[in-house]
Amino acid sequence: MRKGKLHRVIAFMSVLALVFTMAACSSNSNDNSKNTSSNSGTDNSNKTANTTTDANTAATKDAKADNTAAAANPDEPGWKSDTSPITFDWYLNFSWFPNKWGVDATSQYITKKTGVNINFIVPAGNENEKLNTMIASGSLPDFITLGWYEDGVKKMIEGGMVEPLNKLAEQYDPYFFKVADGAKTSWYTQPDGNFYGYPNASSSPKDFEKFSGDYTSNQTFVVRKDMYEALGKPDMRTKEGFLNALKLAKEKFPEVNGQPLIPLGLHEFTETGNYSLEGYLQNFLAVPYEKDGKLYDRRTDAEYLGWLKTFRKANEMGLLAKDIFIDKRPQMEEKIAQGRYFAMLYQRSDFAAQQNALYAKDPNSVYIAIDGPGDEAQDPPTLSGPGISGWTVTLISKNVKDKARAIKFLSYLISEEGNKDLYMGIPGETYDEVDGKATFKPEVLELLNKDRSAFDKKYGASYTFWMLMDTNMNLQWAPPSVEPSKQMEDWTKGKTTSFSQFDQIDPTGNSEEGIANTKIGQTWGKTLPKLILSKSDADFDKLYAEFLEKRKDAGLDKVQAYQQSHYEDNVAKLKEFLK
Repeated sequence: MRKGKLHRVIAFMSVLALVFTMAACSSNSNDNSKNTSSNSGTDNSNKTANTTTDANTAATKDAKADNTAAAANPDEPGWKSDTSPITFDWYLNFSWFPNKWGVDATSQYITKKTGVNINFIVPAGNENEKLNTMIASGSLPDFITLGWYEDGVKKMIEGGMVEPLNKLAEQYDPYFFKVADGAKTSWYTQPDGNFYGYPNASSSPKDFEKFSGDYTSNQTFVVRKDMYEALGKPDMRTKEGFLNALKLAKEKFPEVNGQPLIPLGLHEFTETGNYSLEGYLQNFLAVPYEKDGKLYDRRTDAEYLGWLKTFRKANEMGLLAKDIFIDKRPQMEEKIAQGRYFAMLYQRSDFAAQQNALYAKDPNSVYIAIDGPGDEAQDPPTLSGPGISGWTVTLISKNVKDKARAIKFLSYLISEEGNKDLYMGIPGETYDEVDGKATFKPEVLELLNKDRSAFDKKYGASYTFWMLMDTNMNLQWAPPSVEPSKQMEDWTKGKTTSFSQFDQIDPTGNSEEGIANTKIGQTWGKTLPKLILSKSDADFDKLYAEFLEKRKDAGLDKVQAYQQSHYEDNVAKLKEFLK
């Protein structure tokens, strides 16, 4: 059954192909999506996750906030009432995130403006282990940002470890309700009537109606331009054409700068599967999510299984390098930068920095999007576009050192003022108003298009800090896309779909259904690489039959009943948003 992972989420809007420092996401995304080496990330793992202040000081601040809350003006940004220096600890559940607050011009500008400084905490290794350790110890920092699909979201909410944002806003900053999107807060409202997280890169049904012409997807099948053209631009939509193209590429280009060619690149294999071989492939094959109002078990689709067997055949033919089964994102980014992959089923924003580097060296060595794996009827793909769940959610922990300042800063970040600061940077320094439109200065835009990593460190704009970016709001400021990203973006136009109704339907946590779903996901994570590495189609069928039996024994029926119920609730809720 479908997993609510980053399959669609990391597709958080290709209008920002250059936005992400994810070189990702991820980032992932992906979702998904999805961009830079995790080794360059901020490693504060040896620091205490919760930088506390003296309890009496905190109590005094809360009392002061209580006294002034009643006088708060719902029409005036709350952050303006107090711009004294304060530092918040902010945990990002993305080991690849490379940037530090205060290094670049934009974050320095925001700190000077609001008084808020940020100490980012990024896991050095496995994100889930780091997050689970913090949850178990109760040592959550002030802010937490993680994918909405992560089990940790439910654990923190059910464990009473995070603040209801609506109650914080009511008490300390009613301006929040003026700048927050009601559809998004409603979507994230829990059974207790509160919402605890606010999403980034989120698009409501009305957003999709309004901006769908501008939406693109992050999900792409790409090939190295010079190699693909040298092979005569072979059709790779059919199974036969796909295998033949990989074979020809390996024969004609056995090495790239003295290193072996990798015929096909995929997202990394994880304990629950591989995005490329699940949601991405299924979307390219236009496998439906539902039929006649009933959720469809995409993992059992005949077209999908046929293509998994094609990947198995590719491995049998020596067309799948061992690298793809063991490489993590940093290793993949290094090999993308070297141009060692011929083709990739991959999130394009995840290699934006590497793509720019290739383009600078030789425009013909870049990756271009083409029609990838298709179904027998050659239907157009149904690629993941922006959904209401977004990509990540940001929460405020019960340990937060200053509730009032925290919710006021959150309000600022989600507002148009905050998003413009995060995207455009500093008026007069990184951008000017030209004919009524905020426009990056030429030298700023040049660096953005040339070297994303250097841009992040120098200017820090264009959502270097993406935690609460509004990717619809930024359309009014975004400069026109340029090569090498433009070709990939344009290819996805007209193929993008919103799958919001299928978000947040998977059971998580310690419920009976949640435990069953986790077990099924882990079983699939072990089975998928074995299917691709199996020696014959008969062995594939045997392994797959064993998986079906194992997931049934794990409680598939309970999981599917849960998913169907929540899917139907989502459909009803989304209809209300369109009224």
